[in-house]
Amino acid sequence: MKRVAVIMGGTSSERDVSLRSGAAVVDGLKQAGYDARPVVLERDRLEGLPEGTEAVFIALHGGYGENGGVQADLDRLGVPYTGPGAAASRITIDKIATKRVLEQAGVPTAPYEVLTRGMSETALSLPVVVKPPRDGSSVGISKVSDTAEWPAALAAARAVDGQGEVLVETYIPGREWTVGVLAGEALPVVEIQAPQGWYGFQEKYTQGVTRYVFPQAEADRPLVAACQVLALVAFEAVGCRGVSRVDFRVTPDGQPFVLEINTVPGFTATSLLPKAAAQAGLSFSALCARLLESAACG
Repeated sequence: MKRVAVIMGGTSSERDVSLRSGAAVVDGLKQAGYDARPVVLERDRLEGLPEGTEAVFIALHGGYGENGGVQADLDRLGVPYTGPGAAASRITIDKIATKRVLEQAGVPTAPYEVLTRGMSETALSLPVVVKPPRDGSSVGISKVSDTAEWPAALAAARAVDGQGEVLVETYIPGREWTVGVLAGEALPVVEIQAPQGWYGFQEKYTQGVTRYVFPQAEADRPLVAACQVLALVAFEAVGCRGVSRVDFRVTPDGQPFVLEINTVPGFTATSLLPKAAAQAGLSFSALCARLLESAACG
């Protein structure tokens, strides 16, 4: 398998990030010896695959790229692709559905409430985190510590979600960790040290704003191992394959809570999965190649 397409762009709020990820992946695959062709999508439809494409690397964040849409279309064409299949993608794009599956698997998640269209109050005590259930890159997400912040947070989340639903979670104080899973193996834990403890869109994609470290203190080792195990359990519970990234909040007393599962992790200069792979001794081009080697249909 040498002739591959890297699909990117799309119509989601993460289009710009996707274009950056896709460009980096094209370069990485070329360095690994692949004939990699960029395919920029302008709508939620699989178009423009070069003739003779043997596999597809999905760098299409959010929406059609992560909700099972492009995966189902590639299944119909019989073209192998990176990352989880359509069924797992349909679960993980929906934070509410993901939480329910994880609860059944015994994976701890933050206490939560779902506000449907027309509901405007929460029974949870402040502080809370208000999220659109079906988006990524922290778009439309707010932390609410005071009742005066509630209306704006609710409006921001509803502006993103087409169904008008809002996910409200108890804010978990402590540390922010993430664990990449590659081909069924947990990568090193990355700790995210964002200014004021809030890892929003600007903190994610502006170089130099957020620090990324690898917990290596003796006291952290049991917790690192526990989060890696939980990441694998979460990965398997929703039916993932290939690659995903599992995000955590860890309380000051060392209790981890899974926030969400990202099935098309970023591949930009500030992205977390490439950092974790590098810590494990895997170069960016080798990471792209290994991911492509796991491409499959169905």
